[in-house]
Amino acid sequence: MKATLLVMNRAPYAGSLARAGLDAALAYAAFDQPTSVLFAGPGVLQLAPAQAPAAIGRKSLRRLIDSMPLYDLEAVYADGEALACHGLAADDLPAFVTVLDLAGQRDVQDRHEHVLSF
Repeated sequence: MKATLLVMNRAPYAGSLARAGLDAALAYAAFDQPTSVLFAGPGVLQLAPAQAPAAIGRKSLRRLIDSMPLYDLEAVYADGEALACHGLAADDLPAFVTVLDLAGQRDVQDRHEHVLSF
């Protein structure tokens, strides 16, 4: 079976792509497709713990991310440089998220046949 990597590189509420990417990841996992997720660039902001999207009429993406292990989606990664750039620390992330440096990200990408960017 071919593995798919979904790269989340959009800020959480700047449009609909961030939500679409998370929905795609959960759908792949729900159908037992080998799937990994990498939060990169502004996409790491989706992992921020203090989100208040109700003010703009949206639901929290962090709650959706927190449900990933329920779908057996546990290969979830975050770009360490982007985290630092946006003021996030490893302690801010869900416990199942692994922080990667650039070499680690390349390794993860190399292990997947398909890479989708959201």
